Amino acid sequence: MASHKSAEKSIRQTARRTLVNQNRVGRIRTFVKKIEALLATPNAKKEEAATALVQAERELMRGVSKGVLHKNTASRKVSRLTKRVKALA
Repeated sequence: MASHKSAEKSIRQTARRTLVNQNRVGRIRTFVKKIEALLATPNAKKEEAATALVQAERELMRGVSKGVLHKNTASRKVSRLTKRVKALA
């Protein structure tokens, strides 16, 4: 257990940050799952998938700016999703 005032404060801060970051990651996963579900449907529309891709990309890059994801990880995910959306044509 923490024995200094600053250590106790850092424990509180870490707990708060963990909750916020979990919500951010969950939100990113939700957007990625939406586009995955669109791509999995047999007669998926390219326009819907494209708009979902834009939203997912925005969320992934927001995660990068907030420090939840690494830049290369987000770029890789966006690249792979983009490739799958383009294949719908």
